[in-house]
Amino acid sequence: MEVFGSLDEFASAAGRELGPTDWLEITQDRVDLFADATGDHQWIHVDPDRAATGPFGGTIAHGLLTLSLLPHFMHQLYLVDGIAMAINYGLNKVRFISPVPVGAKIRARGVVGDVSAVSGGTQAIMTTTIEIDGAEKPAAVIESIIRYVG
Repeated sequence: MEVFGSLDEFASAAGRELGPTDWLEITQDRVDLFADATGDHQWIHVDPDRAATGPFGGTIAHGLLTLSLLPHFMHQLYLVDGIAMAINYGLNKVRFISPVPVGAKIRARGVVGDVSAVSGGTQAIMTTTIEIDGAEKPAAVIESIIRYVG
């Protein structure tokens, strides 16, 4: 984990790559819990028997489950000291490039983008790539906006 002592120190890191994080295994239990939380019980996610003969050869994580793990990974990538709070301000771009099979391990790398002053704080753009262990292409690439209040 990269620790920045202040927002000024973080701002000077624009362009720097952070990570990778630890690997996280995507279990069927996690996928099922996400399906229950969101009401998305599509068979490619929750029916291992049917999914075994489907297009992915088994169940896969929801794309939105992969996206929802962004905070988990961000907490492993970096920390900015001396702030009151950080808030998710939104997403500029999200692409789900490769499906994440149940049982696969994923991790993240981030790149600090533009860091600028905004009313009431500082805003940063972070591009995060979610990698799949052993896969040629990533699961997702996410451009997120984080606001920091000092």
